Amino acid sequence: MPVAVDTMSIWGLIEEASLLVKLVMLVLVAASLASWFVIIQRCLVLAGARRDMRLFERQFASGGSLEELAARADLQGHGAGQIFRVGQQEYALLAQHPHTEADAVMAGAQRAMTAAIAREEKRLDRNLPFLATVGSVSPYVGLFGTVWGIMNSFIGLSQVQQATLAAVAPGIAEALIATAMGLFAAIPAVIAYNRFAAGSEDLINSYYTFAEDFSTLLHRRLHIPGRR
Repeated sequence: MPVAVDTMSIWGLIEEASLLVKLVMLVLVAASLASWFVIIQRCLVLAGARRDMRLFERQFASGGSLEELAARADLQGHGAGQIFRVGQQEYALLAQHPHTEADAVMAGAQRAMTAAIAREEKRLDRNLPFLATVGSVSPYVGLFGTVWGIMNSFIGLSQVQQATLAAVAPGIAEALIATAMGLFAAIPAVIAYNRFAAGSEDLINSYYTFAEDFSTLLHRRLHIPGRR
């Protein structure tokens, strides 16, 4: 009797599973661990990006010259500060030549900021396709293990004289564990992907909004006599 109870436990069912079902379970566990690593990493990146955005907004609103703000050490990394810095540097580089047309100066600064935003978008969206893949594929991998386990159960059932629920239950149970593991890997990955994608899009929109506002400021500065 104790042996039967142990066999029908979760670990007992996993140990008694066929090699292919064990391989499916191992793949799903590895996918789940990898997705949780990515989730934690992306949480830190997005939290840092939001913190940098708030810090930069306070510094930008505090006044002071654009040159001094662009030279600050805490704006040398990522986010809005980096976008501002590359736009300001390109503007200063082109505007120092008096014969450079105003449209060319503005176009250069805007291109520099657009490129910086593209780099930020790539950094914020890094590894999100992996979460999307885990979220979409894991249930099917688990389902494959389930189908294989149930198929083996019925094959084994056809070889016995008397078909009973006790004979087929362990195989079906181990097959359903594969389905559960697939859902366990997929659900957090899908939720995290949606949240990170929305958070990244919100930040990117904020970056584009800032770039437009900063372009307006540079345009005004460029067309005021003596301010170029």
